[in-house]
Amino acid sequence: MEKKTEVAKQEQNITTQVLTKIQSFQEAKELTLPLNYSPENALKNAWLILQETVDMNKKPVLEVCSKNSIANCLLDMVLQGLSPLKKQCYFIAYGSKLTLSRSYLGTIAVAKRVGNVKEVRANCVYDKDDFEYAIDTETGRMMIVKHVPSLANIDNDKIIGAYAIVIYNDNTTSLEVMNMKQIQTSWEQGKSKGVSPAHKNFKDEMSKKSVINRALKVVIGSSDDGDIYESTDIIPPTTSETVNDEVEENANNETLSFDDAEEVKEEIATEEPKESAMQPSIDF
Repeated sequence: MEKKTEVAKQEQNITTQVLTKIQSFQEAKELTLPLNYSPENALKNAWLILQETVDMNKKPVLEVCSKNSIANCLLDMVLQGLSPLKKQCYFIAYGSKLTLSRSYLGTIAVAKRVGNVKEVRANCVYDKDDFEYAIDTETGRMMIVKHVPSLANIDNDKIIGAYAIVIYNDNTTSLEVMNMKQIQTSWEQGKSKGVSPAHKNFKDEMSKKSVINRALKVVIGSSDDGDIYESTDIIPPTTSETVNDEVEENANNETLSFDDAEEVKEEIATEEPKESAMQPSIDF
């Protein structure tokens, strides 16, 4: 009973701090939250998830992580308009620091809000598929000329590449294409080096997630609100360890089912979080 009371007090303290900071941004007209996004609900859901989240030593993150890092993770989550309940973000502990990692679902959600994106579609290209793409020499934009797949060609061991088509609200499109070597290079940035069970068993889904992330990175980064919604830590890391691990590999060392993995399969940003004067923080 005493432990539950302490957790409840901690929740009230931290979430109140985050909400106060958010309200101050809104009152100063420095922040506009997405329509139908409730910071209160997102924080409540996040706290429920955090109570079940452990670090790599199986210790509760609410006990081992600093209040500052917890508060700033929650603040970062709200600033990006992410929902942990929809698996748009995940919490990962690195020592005494809690970090927020945006999933590919979160990246799509942000792109729809700030990048004028209506839909994103991705496909794998298999050996012997009739696939051809071209570059418009006047605009530099890539386009699919032809992709004729075949059921007989579907084999995860014979994926030669993947592409993602970003469809915007005005029905224009952009294309990102990656061959298998590029995809594997991306995977190698994570701790699993692209050999996790998810990479081995669901290579097609992992390939599509990688090319989606790459396609939307430019969309989000070039949007007017790109600096606000970029997935970086609010408090700079105290070690040189970069947050570039695949969530399905090491999400606080919890076991994930395929239902979980299917929605999480993507490389988290491989660059070390950058400090920004624009990034707010909460200090206890």
